[in-house]
Parts: sequence; C-alpha cells; structure tokens
Amino acid sequence: MVRTLGVAVVGFGWMGRVHTQAYARVPHHFPGLSLRPELVAVADEVPGRAEEAAAQYGFAAAHRDWREVAADLRVQAVSIAAPNFLHREIGLAMAEAGKHIWIEKPVGLTAEDARAVSDAVTKAGVQGTVGFNYRGAPAVAAARELIASGEIGTVTHVRIRLFSDYAAHPEGALTWRYERERGGSGVLGDLASHGVDLARFLLGEIEALTADTAIFLPRRARPTGATAGHTRATGGELGPVENEDYVNCLLRFASGARGVLEACRVSVGEQNNYGFEVHGTKGAVFWDFRRMGELGVSRGTSYQDQPVSTVYVGPGDGEYAAFQPGSANSMGYDDLKVIEAHHFLRSIAENTPYGATLADAVHSAAALDAMSRSAEQGAWVPLA
Repeated sequence: MVRTLGVAVVGFGWMGRVHTQAYARVPHHFPGLSLRPELVAVADEVPGRAEEAAAQYGFAAAHRDWREVAADLRVQAVSIAAPNFLHREIGLAMAEAGKHIWIEKPVGLTAEDARAVSDAVTKAGVQGTVGFNYRGAPAVAAARELIASGEIGTVTHVRIRLFSDYAAHPEGALTWRYERERGGSGVLGDLASHGVDLARFLLGEIEALTADTAIFLPRRARPTGATAGHTRATGGELGPVENEDYVNCLLRFASGARGVLEACRVSVGEQNNYGFEVHGTKGAVFWDFRRMGELGVSRGTSYQDQPVSTVYVGPGDGEYAAFQPGSANSMGYDDLKVIEAHHFLRSIAENTPYGATLADAVHSAAALDAMSRSAEQGAWVPLA
C-alpha cells in the first residue's frame, strides 16, 4: 500500500531546486517505494523566491520564514538546503517538531553543531539523511565492493582530490560562504567534507591526520543584492575572505592505510575534478566524477607493469538499474540526489537508516575540525 508523505523544502537556491526535482523523480525510478512525496511547503527569506518555487513546482504553500514550516502539521519531512549557519537551528527545530530531515552537509559550522542535530534526531525518533551524494554513484559502490572483496589486496594508500574553479574569479561576490560566522569553514565544509565521507565509505575510520590550509584570494566585493549560487560582484565594498580556499591533508586510517586528501575552490582550469585513487598490495582502483560511470581497475598477479582496464558500471552496481538498463549509459549529478531522496524516503518507510546518516556527518565534521586545529598547530591530530 502506498501512502503520501508531506514534504517541505527550506532554502530554495540551486540545492533546494535539486531536492525538489529529486522528490518529483523518485516515484519514476523507484516505483516499489511505499511512500509518495507530496510538496506541501517551501520557505526562503529572499522576497518572491518561495512564491516562484510554489508556482513552478506546485508547493501548496510558500513562506518567507522557515518557522512556519516547522509549525505546519501537514509537513512530515523537510529538506534543509539553507546556508550553513542556519543548519543547527533549523535542524533542531524540525526534529523537535517530529519531522524527518534531509539536510545538506556539513550540518552546521562545527562538529558540535552536527552532533547537536544528530542527538535531536535520535531523541525525536525521526530519520536523518545527509547530502553526501558522491558515495551514491554506482561506480563508487562498485569500488567499495571491489576493495572489500580483497581483489586489490590490502589497501596501502589512497589519494582523494576535489578541485573546482567556482570561487576562482576575483570578482566572485563576498557571500556567506566566505564568512566564518555564517559559512564556518571554506573549502573544508564545502568540498573536503565529501572527501572525508568518501575516505570513510571506502576505507573505514580515520585514526589521525595533519593538514595545511591557505587563502589565495584574500579580498572580495560585497554583493549589493540577493545572491544565488556563485554570483559575481563589482563595485561593492571590499571585505576579507575569512575561511580557507585550499586544504592539503595527510590521513592515517585505523586499518594502517595512508591517505592524501586535497581540495581547492579556486583551481583555475579545474571544473568538478573530483575523484580517488586507491592502491593495494595486488592492484588499484581509480574513479573520476566527470566520467562517473567508469572505473579504472588494475588487478591480477603481475604486480610490476600490471595494466589498468576501464570497467563500465552497470545494473548490478549500486542503484544503477533504477536509471539505466545496460552498462555504459550515462548518469548525472541530479541522479545522485534522486538516490539520496530514495534513501531518505525508504528510511522513513522502514524506520531504518539507509545511505549517509547524521552519524556520518558527525564523523566528517570531527575530521574537518581536526584539520583546522592541525593547520593552526602544525601537528598531527588524533581522531577519537
């Protein structure tokens, strides 16, 4: 029997739109799901934005204040796609109101924020899903299985990269993303959080780390109006960039493996260059987000001069079969958010967590906090 679940979206920038479109697509890709999302409410503080969303996507109600969503008894589940500094307040309020939450990473500004939201979700007995979408790629699921099977031997080391140019233009507006009070960390929370999650998803817990960070574009112009995405600004008052553009981190895993995680938001010439290289005693596996359905795999008994083959993922890998009938058919970023939406709704339907949870967000945030401390102290920092 299929039942309807009233959902709301708080924060309707690009990510709010992606969540909304994912809700609409879930029934098409996962027809066996016992829940059907119904778009009940949308909230955004920018004048007119919520009304526009309601008109375009069919939300029953549009609000400027997210508190009206928390008070709406028709809403049973909420997507939180608002800026980082609002994650804790909104997450706590929604959980305390008995609403399930699908919240974007990094879940606040610190590990303390993520832990508070996680504790509130547990106390309320609701489900919480976190936006670590890259682990949902079928190729990443296939890589995890290959690593766990021992086909590349014992993992020795991994390199995880997340390079982008979204903040590379010197005219990029000084939005909340660049402020400590509202954005918290910079590339740590934005991109390195995904890197930590991929590291844990593939190789297990991180035992200790040491990091270095840098700000390469120290001043930007303040925007003169509402912003969405990565807006440019000229002529506005210049202000300081308060959080890091770049991080380089060495990792020690509980398994004994070693790792390098590098992320940058101002990498000219790099557009979403995200991926990993995992090496073991008998082989290796490689993944590039820009070729999302492919894995480079080296396995065998040659060791030296052992070739790398390209493997196209297919219906047996992750959630691939819900989107394409055969190997080498392309999937895209928005498909990963549909997978997240499915995990969120399935968690609610079965009262069992699926996909990335708030516990994963706490682990990631703790590693990010440790990176900040390490960069300040110039030392290795253990993770409990």
